[in-house]
Amino acid sequence: MKKYYIFILCIMLAVSGYTQTQYYNALKFPLLGKITDTTETHYERLPAYLKTICRPQLWQLGKNTSGLALRFRSNSTQISAKWDLLGDVNMNHMTATGIKGLDLYAWNGKSWQFVNTARPVAKNNEQVIISNMLPKEREYLLYLPLYNGVTDISIGIDSTAFIDVPNLPYPSTKNPIVCYGTSITQGGCATRAGMSYTNILERRLNREVINLGFSGNGQLDYEIAELMGRRTDAGLFILDFIPNVTLEQVRDKTATFVKKLRTHNPQIPILFVESILFPHSAFDVKMYKTVTDKNKALCQEYQKLQEEGYKNLYYLSAENLIGKDEETTVDGIHLTDLGFIRFADELQKALHKIKNR
Repeated sequence: MKKYYIFILCIMLAVSGYTQTQYYNALKFPLLGKITDTTETHYERLPAYLKTICRPQLWQLGKNTSGLALRFRSNSTQISAKWDLLGDVNMNHMTATGIKGLDLYAWNGKSWQFVNTARPVAKNNEQVIISNMLPKEREYLLYLPLYNGVTDISIGIDSTAFIDVPNLPYPSTKNPIVCYGTSITQGGCATRAGMSYTNILERRLNREVINLGFSGNGQLDYEIAELMGRRTDAGLFILDFIPNVTLEQVRDKTATFVKKLRTHNPQIPILFVESILFPHSAFDVKMYKTVTDKNKALCQEYQKLQEEGYKNLYYLSAENLIGKDEETTVDGIHLTDLGFIRFADELQKALHKIKNR
C-alpha cells in the first residue's frame, strides 16, 4: 500500500508540471439555500419584489449570502476559488473567514467532511482551498459568506480534470427547513461559514436548510412571514426571533406573523425557539429580566395559538440551548463555534421529536 501511494504521488508530481488552474463560473452549479429564485441577482436571499416593500435594513441584509451553498463534483487534485464581494466588511467580534470567506466540504461516503477554508484578503479574492489530493472523483459542498454578499464566484480545478453538477441528490432539496431569526440565525459569530447552526443542521440532516436570519432585524416583519408562507413544500419553519424584538412586539406581532405564515400551509410544523440566556445576564439584572420576560411572553403566545386551534406547533425552551458553562459566546450574546454546535444539538433533538410525533 505504501508503494502504491508513492507511485501515485510521483504521477501527481509529474502531471503537475503540465497542468494549470482553469476556472469555471459557478452559475452552472446548483445553489442551495434560496427561499426563491426570483432574486435581483443570483447570490442573494430575498425576492426582487421586496426591494420597494420591506425595510431598507432588511433588504440590504438579504444581500448577505448566509446559508447559500454550491454543489459540484470533480476529480481535480486541487480546488481553488475566485469570489468578488459586495463590500470589504470587517467587524471587531467576528473572524474574516466567517464574515466573507468560503468553506469547502466533501462527501466521504457517510457524511460531509470539512476540507478547508478559502481565506478572504480583499473585496476581490483568489485562493487555493486545497491541493495535493489524489485524482479521485469527489462530491463537494461550498458554503458562501455569512455576513457579506457575493457578486461573482468561479471554481478552479486542474486543467486536465473535469468539474460537473453533482450526482448525489443531497443535501436533499425536498421539504426544506426554513429558519427565521436574528444575527445568531444569520451566523454571528461563527469563525467560518460552515459553522452557523443552519449549515451544521444542513450537513447533519443532509437536507436543505434555508437561512432567513437578519442581523438586528428579525423583527417579525409580515413580508417575511408571507414570503415563507409561499413555500408550501417546506418541511418545518423555525422561528428564532426573540433577541431582536421588544416585549410589546412579542405580544402584538407573534400571532399575526404565525397566521400569515399559515395562510397557505396550515399543517407544516412550526418550532418556536426562546432566546438563549445570555451569559452576562447572570450579572446584568436588567438584561436577565428583559430576556426572561420576552421568553415568557413567547410561551404565552404559543399557548394562545394552541387554544385557538392551531396544530403542529412546537416549543424549544432556552434551558439547554447553549449549555450552562457560560463559555459559548464571543461577546455575551453572539455564539462561538461551540455555541453553534450546542444550539444545533438541541434543535436536532427537537426535530427528531417532531418527526416522531
